[in-house]
Amino acid sequence: MLERIKACLPSLAPAEQRVARLVLADPRAFASLPITELASRAHVSKPTVVRFCRSVGYDGLLDFKLKLAGSVSEGVPFVHRSVDVDDKTGDVLVKVIDNTVAAFLKYRNDASPLAIEKAVLALLGAYHAGKRIEFFGVGNSGIVAQDAQHKFFRLGIHTVAYSDGHMQVMSATLLGPGDCVVVISNSGRTRDLMDACDIARKNGATTIVVTATASPLAAAGHIHLAADHPEGYDRYSPMVSRLLHLMIIDIVATCVALRIGPGLPPLLKQIKHNLRSKRDA
Repeated sequence: MLERIKACLPSLAPAEQRVARLVLADPRAFASLPITELASRAHVSKPTVVRFCRSVGYDGLLDFKLKLAGSVSEGVPFVHRSVDVDDKTGDVLVKVIDNTVAAFLKYRNDASPLAIEKAVLALLGAYHAGKRIEFFGVGNSGIVAQDAQHKFFRLGIHTVAYSDGHMQVMSATLLGPGDCVVVISNSGRTRDLMDACDIARKNGATTIVVTATASPLAAAGHIHLAADHPEGYDRYSPMVSRLLHLMIIDIVATCVALRIGPGLPPLLKQIKHNLRSKRDA
């Protein structure tokens, strides 16, 4: 990221160059300081700081800071992107939560309501037509797929979740027009998922993919629900990405539930009533 900024330096406006030099001089400080302090140190206005971030290819200051923090602070490999080995418990608590909250707020600002609406309508169409709805994921994403199946099952919608590559390919082969499959992947590069998604699409099923915008899987489905985050899929144990995927499923499931109709609340009430016998008190 720092090399990219150096390469862009000659093409930037003079005021933006001062911001760039501030980043290159102390990237760790830049990632943590508020915009007012950054503008003061670079002797520019606050809008200039934001313009600089966009000029070098980022959505804004928040996006730039998140990516910068990941570039200059590698953290503990395969544990978390920002924690250090000498962090106290309180430090870890704050860092993990702050990373998650920042990713959630970014998603709230960047998410496409149109894409979510398309996914909801596709799932509702399959449900009302009595067609199949399936969730595919492997590894950590397989757990998210199971959670999605559980959420839709509680709404009275018959669904299945597969985390085995062979089962996904066989199931995708049996799908057809009107059926709907939701493919969940952090990296978007898992061969089994890409193959299953391709087969389902060729057979006429509606394919919904939950993955990062830059991943190959993003273009493989009919509907893409972007799950972009600063967590490196190939270096870190998934934390933010897993929570982001779960949240996206929650949003879709909630929208579907609200549109099923007046018959759903009595069903949910009956399920809750029947589960009371499973409690000690």
